[in-house]
Amino acid sequence: MSQDPTPFIVQQDAVRDALPRLDVRRALAGMFRALHAEQAVQPPQSLTLFPGNAGDFITYLGAIADAKVFGAKLSPYIVTDAKPIITAWTALMSMETGQPLMWCDAGLLTVERTAGATALAVDHLAAPGARRLAIVGAGTVGQAHLRHIAPLRPWDSIQVFSPGLALVNETNEAHAGQRAAVAALDARVTLSATLEDCVRDADVVALCTSSGKPVLSEGMLTKPALITSISTNVANAHEVPPAWLPGMDVYCDYRRTTPASAGEMKLAAELHGWSAQNVLADLPELVSGHAKQPPSYQRHAFFRSIGLGLEDVAIAYELFRYLSAQNGVAK
Repeated sequence: MSQDPTPFIVQQDAVRDALPRLDVRRALAGMFRALHAEQAVQPPQSLTLFPGNAGDFITYLGAIADAKVFGAKLSPYIVTDAKPIITAWTALMSMETGQPLMWCDAGLLTVERTAGATALAVDHLAAPGARRLAIVGAGTVGQAHLRHIAPLRPWDSIQVFSPGLALVNETNEAHAGQRAAVAALDARVTLSATLEDCVRDADVVALCTSSGKPVLSEGMLTKPALITSISTNVANAHEVPPAWLPGMDVYCDYRRTTPASAGEMKLAAELHGWSAQNVLADLPELVSGHAKQPPSYQRHAFFRSIGLGLEDVAIAYELFRYLSAQNGVAK
């Protein structure tokens, strides 16, 4: 791999312009196959606390042999007198030269790789006859999940719920614009008035919130469903009750790291007798066709993603490939 001595410095606007041209699914699927074949390395993510309770930062690491790249995403959570500051930047490095290839704002890339990983799980775990999709959360993460999941099944209905949108007065321009943006993503979208309406009779429930405590409660789901959940920086964050895990078919993005970081898995192990040994398969096994046990759908299936450094490295490399081609740089 050869590269101009000056690495790309990619700000958010440039990332946004490039996103429609990135093949997120191909990049992630190839990375997970490499991880299963031991041609990629995924260390555990690490949390570093700032002195004086000023916040923290999470480091996401990874290396991919075929692409000959390694890298790290740094995501700080900075305490302020008002709303905390959360950013993310990824450093992409060459395994051949040891030189930096790119330093990019990873905020939008994180949203895309998170939704892309969930979509891979839904494609492999949702029942073939799944027809009712529920998405909880209508922000950028929820909208990305909708874009990635909508093409995977011939959904009869797509219900979307967000507390802010459900309560908003239509004359509120900001929320009216968000409602219109969500509805414009797919003609099958209906905005639900309540969470219960959204998830009732759903075959797949994609939780796309920043909640640190359970979003779902007993009685909301009327039949066995696939529930997907993502991560947030809140300590021990969990979108489903930890007590549910012993009664679910559980899957995750990477079995070697996720159970030690995911809030509901940690709490289920501490309080409810659940074990990481109960994870039935992870994305490397699912994508490579080596998962041994699909969901029974005699009970709920649960997929938990914490976000992997390798996902960040893979999508950063996809961005680097695109920018290199645009700028006539040999890779």
